[in-house]
Amino acid sequence: MSTDAKSVSGAYEAGLQGASEKVAEFTEETSALKKLQHWLHQTPSAVPMIVLLVAIVIFGFAADNFFKAGTLSTILQQIAIVGILGCAQSLVVLTAGIDLSVGAIAVFSSVLMGQITFRYGVPAELSIVIGLLLGTAMGAVNGFLVARMKLPPFIVTLGTWQILLASNFIYSANETIRSSDIAEKAPALQLWGASIQPGGVKILYAVFLMIVLVAVMAWILRHTAWGRHVYATGDDPVAAELAGVPTKKVLVQVYALAGLFCAIAGWVMIGRFGSVSPTASTGQLGNIQSITAVVIGGISLFGGRGSIVGMFFGALIVGTFEMGLRLVGTDPQWTFFLIGALIIFAVAVDQWIRKVSG
Repeated sequence: MSTDAKSVSGAYEAGLQGASEKVAEFTEETSALKKLQHWLHQTPSAVPMIVLLVAIVIFGFAADNFFKAGTLSTILQQIAIVGILGCAQSLVVLTAGIDLSVGAIAVFSSVLMGQITFRYGVPAELSIVIGLLLGTAMGAVNGFLVARMKLPPFIVTLGTWQILLASNFIYSANETIRSSDIAEKAPALQLWGASIQPGGVKILYAVFLMIVLVAVMAWILRHTAWGRHVYATGDDPVAAELAGVPTKKVLVQVYALAGLFCAIAGWVMIGRFGSVSPTASTGQLGNIQSITAVVIGGISLFGGRGSIVGMFFGALIVGTFEMGLRLVGTDPQWTFFLIGALIIFAVAVDQWIRKVSG
C-alpha cells in the first residue's frame, strides 16, 4: 500500500509540473459605455454640468444677448431663493426622504420676522434671529416625526406644509408689510436685496449668500464624518445603524438644518421682493422648484448619492432655460415642457447609473 501511495503521489506531482501557479482570475471586459457609467456614478454632478454647458452654448447662438454679463447676473438673481431652498431639499433627499414643506417654512419664517418687528416693536435684528430659530424648530418637528415616530417623510411634510401655510395666513391676517415701511423702520430685513455693481453689472448680496451656502455644505458633506453619516443613512439605514451611525439623530439634524435654510430663504425673500407677504408664491411653488433643482441636479431620489453642487447646476439649468427661451421669444409654456422632459431624463439616467452599484 505504501508503494502504491508513493507512486500515485509521484504521478500527481509530475502532472503538476509546468502548471500555472496563479490563483484563479476573473476578468471583465469594460466597454467605453461601462467606463462612462462608472465615471458618472463617481461624479454625480457631471450630468447636470454637461446639460448646463450644452444649454448655454445653444442659447448663446440662438439669442444675441445671452452671453452678456447682465444676463448671467439676472439668472443668478432669479435662482437665489430656489438655490437656498435646494440646499434644504438636497439634505433631505440624500437621506432618501422628501420635504414638501420647504416653501411654507420659508414664507412663514419671513412673515414671522416681519410681524414680530412691526407688531411687537422688536428690533429687526432680533426678529431675524427669532425667525431663523423658529424655522429651525419647524424643520426639527418634521425630523422628529420622521425619525422617532417613523412616519413617511412624504406624508409628514405634506401635512406640515398645509399646517404651516394655514398658520401663516391666520397669524398674519393676510396682511402685507409694504416695502417702503420696511426700508424706513427695519432695513435689516431687506439686507439680501442690496447689491454691488462691478462694471455696471448688478449682483445681489443674495447671490453671494447662495454660493457660500452651497460651497460650505458641499465641503461638509464631502469632508466630515457627519456628511458621511448623511449619505450612509440615505443609502442603507439598517446597515448604517449596525455600523454605529446614529441614524435617528442624523435625520432630526438634517430636517432641522433644512428648516434653518428655509428660514434663511425667507429672509432673502424679503430682500428680493422688498415686502413681507403671506401670499408669496414660494409657499406653493417653492417645494416643486427645489425638488426640480435637486432631481435635475443628479441627486438620487432613492438617497445616498448626489451632491449639492449638482443641485446648484440643476437650479442654473432651470434659470438658463427660462432666460434663454424668453430671449429667443418662444412661448413660455415650452419652459415647463422642457423642464418636465429634463426631470424624466434625469431620473432615467439615475436609474441607469445605479446599476453600477447593483
